[in-house]
Amino acid sequence: MPVVEVLVSGGKATPGPPLGPALGPLGINVKEVVDKINELTADYDGMEVPVKIVVDEEKNFTITVGTPPTTALLKKEAGIEKGSGDAGASKIADLKFEQILKVARMKRTDMLSYDIKGAVKEVLGTCLSMGITVDGKSPKEVQKAIDAGEYDDVLKEGET
Repeated sequence: MPVVEVLVSGGKATPGPPLGPALGPLGINVKEVVDKINELTADYDGMEVPVKIVVDEEKNFTITVGTPPTTALLKKEAGIEKGSGDAGASKIADLKFEQILKVARMKRTDMLSYDIKGAVKEVLGTCLSMGITVDGKSPKEVQKAIDAGEYDDVLKEGET
């Protein structure tokens, strides 16, 4: 079965590249696929979303929508266009710990972490490389505070 995997702008897929050229030769209704993708990705407006389209022998299709990259989720939370060009020296946004927890929960199934604490620490690592602080602190400081148990109550609530 043919499989097409693309990144589309949430809620704004078009029959043009990359979808049209990839789907056209498969003999399926490209507009129908695009409409369904836009319906499924509407909540990710403005973010790049991974989409997988599987086409069977009868020209039926199945669409699976992945989670946007962690950087895209953080940019949306922070209301920024891009990360810092010099993350070590230039801090471009400050997020609340609850926002980090929200992103970690959204990405949880795609991460290597065994628990929510590890997932939050992975998201903090991305914050560090993007020049984003958390509650006015460096992401490294927040990771150390997590290791010291300072966020255990919040993390326990975040596991659900």
